[in-house]
Amino acid sequence: MHPIITRSFGGLTRAYYIRNFLFGLIFPAMLLFVFSHGKAHMAMSVEAFLTVFVAANCFLYPYSRFVYESVVDYIVGRNLFFVNAILMLFVKLMTMLFCWYLAIVIAPIGLAYLYFRNRSLNVA
Repeated sequence: MHPIITRSFGGLTRAYYIRNFLFGLIFPAMLLFVFSHGKAHMAMSVEAFLTVFVAANCFLYPYSRFVYESVVDYIVGRNLFFVNAILMLFVKLMTMLFCWYLAIVIAPIGLAYLYFRNRSLNVA
């Protein structure tokens, strides 16, 4: 396989990728539920765009989440915060939605970082 693909897309552990990929499926499931219960019909071009957008975001979401968690880890460090559980779950859901919706924009940052990190480790 080409080194660029191996070093960037293969840069996350399998368990991390699968876990975040499965969490990322929450949003297409919600979209599918909303669109399947709606009465309006979409144009074929809009439906095709939405399908590609959702598929790309699902595939790239783990890399987007990796960027988000890396930035938060850098800012917060090893500090521990005690907050209301409902508030924390809401914030977690909103950050997941943010990372999923903007995965096409955020993930290339993570892929570039993984490529350069793995290049310096001489991972083939």
